[in-house]
Amino acid sequence: MTENTFKVSLKANERIFINGAVVRVDRRVSLEFLNDVQFLLENHVMQAEDATTPLRQLYFVAQVIVMSPTNAAAALGLFRKNLDSLIETFSDQRILSDLKYVDRMVSENRIYEALKTIRKLYPFEDEILGGTNTTEIEEPVELPLRAAG
Repeated sequence: MTENTFKVSLKANERIFINGAVVRVDRRVSLEFLNDVQFLLENHVMQAEDATTPLRQLYFVAQVIVMSPTNAAAALGLFRKNLDSLIETFSDQRILSDLKYVDRMVSENRIYEALKTIRKLYPFEDEILGGTNTTEIEEPVELPLRAAG
């Protein structure tokens, strides 16, 4: 397997978002990407109403970069703004270290890895917010994309 090769297994009727295209498979299948590609597995897609905390909002914005290439530039600008704000706000070194890694992954156009790292931070954020992930955000993210559900 080369550095750019990535294998994904999908179940029947599962969807995957690849470079903005939505692909649904009719049977169990494995896909092997032989070059760099932006993709998001269906079970990792966050709906706008679930972006209820700062890190979940950051995740939602980052997923737009993959799911909607025509909106990627605007999403990237919003991602940078949100990320900068989070880095200034959080003092927890576990979170700050991973946010810097997320920044690097997005800069290198490795969005899948960035999203994976953000998901890993949810328990730390929930702990800081008092064990809840339903905190209201003062300024909700408004983007023109909503994943089909």
